Amino acid sequence: MADWYSPVKMLHLLTVTVTALMFVLRFYWLQTGSVMLQRRWVRIVPHLNDTLLLLSGILLVAITHFYPFSPQGAWLTEKLFGVIIYIALGFIALGRRPRAQKIRWIAFIVAVAVLGVIYHLATTKMPLLGNV
Repeated sequence: MADWYSPVKMLHLLTVTVTALMFVLRFYWLQTGSVMLQRRWVRIVPHLNDTLLLLSGILLVAITHFYPFSPQGAWLTEKLFGVIIYIALGFIALGRRPRAQKIRWIAFIVAVAVLGVIYHLATTKMPLLGNV
């Protein structure tokens, strides 16, 4: 299973990059009223990519034995909560439900900040909240 670590990690990093880029691009298209948001691939690719992201994350947990909700996986627990917060903010920033532009912008900016926190947790493997 250890032989799988590098390719799975590379897939995970690639899907993380695609997720972040697509989030920013879709928000830009939403703000500019672009017809690109109506393209079929724009509605499909993020879901396929996020599925690969989730699967690669699960595989990395299986390979590394870093488990959330365990003492050695406290950073991963925080990362998972960050991902949940990011997803919720993404729904607010990009959702079809009518919202004030100010609300969308706040959700977008906070979501990008949360991505930064998730990146920090993933690269340092040090929990921000300590051993609470």
